[in-house]
Amino acid sequence: MMFAAASLAILVTMGLALARALLGPTRFDRILAVNMFGTKTVTLIAVGGFLINRPEFLDLALVYATMNFIGVIAVLKFSSPAAMTAGETDEVSR
Repeated sequence: MMFAAASLAILVTMGLALARALLGPTRFDRILAVNMFGTKTVTLIAVGGFLINRPEFLDLALVYATMNFIGVIAVLKFSSPAAMTAGETDEVSR
C-alpha cells in the first residue's frame, strides 16, 4: 500500500514537471523540467518493478536514466547560452 502511495506521489510530481515544461518562461526552465520528468520516470519504473515483483525493471530504469542524461547533455551542448539567461524568453528577436 505504501508503494502505491509513492507511485501516486511520483505521478503528481511528474505532472508538476510537465506543467513547468509547458509554462516555463525560459528555455533553461523547460530543459530542467524535462530532466526532472525523466528522473521521476526512472523512479516510477523502479517502484513499479518492485510493486509487481519484477527486479529486471531496475535494469530498464538504469538504461532510461542513462538515455535521459545523455539527451539532456546533448540538448544543452547545442543550445545557445544567451537563450538560457533569466531575462530571455523563447521568442527570437533579431
